[in-house]
Amino acid sequence: MRAMDYLYTLSGFAVGAIVGLTGVGGGSLMTPLLVLVFGIHPATAVGTDLLYAALTKAGGTVAHGRKGHIDWAITGRLALGSIPAAALTIWVLGQLPKGSNAIGAIISSGLGFALLLTAIAILFGRKLRDYASKHEDSPLRQCCLGKITVVVGALLGVLVTISSVGAGALGVAALFFLYPRLSPVRIVGSDVAHAVPLTLVAGLGHWMLGGVDWSLLGALLLGSLPGIWVGSHVSAKVPEHILRRLLASMLVLIGGKLVFA
Repeated sequence: MRAMDYLYTLSGFAVGAIVGLTGVGGGSLMTPLLVLVFGIHPATAVGTDLLYAALTKAGGTVAHGRKGHIDWAITGRLALGSIPAAALTIWVLGQLPKGSNAIGAIISSGLGFALLLTAIAILFGRKLRDYASKHEDSPLRQCCLGKITVVVGALLGVLVTISSVGAGALGVAALFFLYPRLSPVRIVGSDVAHAVPLTLVAGLGHWMLGGVDWSLLGALLLGSLPGIWVGSHVSAKVPEHILRRLLASMLVLIGGKLVFA
């Protein structure tokens, strides 16, 4: 095992521990880490992280499914929008000139934008939820909730495919806004279940474009799985609101650097 592989594994452990502590998806941490610290090409970082997310979230889906924490109707509506949107996004990326910097530039900007949105979701998620609860009987929500969910799924599909960010914190924030009466555990379970096919389709699409590093994927998984376990067990002893604010601040700085670099 090369020295760099050990660093990837250590990074995977650190990101996994933070995910276990805060519940924020690894894409918002792993992808910018690979791009900004290790100098991985943005397209390779995103493609590898998408498959990493599909594999890690698959276990979570099984666990949530066994406990009845997944609303499959909501998951299906999201996927109805996100899967075609992901496939279309991959097709568009595939039409860009080979060997140019266009894909890297698009992915870097998309990643920065997604990180800024994720930070907003972390900081203001509760306020959005409270607002939705007060307006849950609005005519638009009552007549078109299913269609709106499909549209939200499509937006997530594009964003996740470009940046590998959005299937976690943004997906949960969107579901809390759309379905304020749904229990938090079912919101999370439904979001995790939706993330698996979305990240798998998007990740395989990036693989077809040559944007997946399999050895890097293995090194990250080797560290992140025990990291998630450790973080989840320590989380009860650490003030979550402080961690989430620090994490949001970090995402704002990283996202701003990627957008305005």
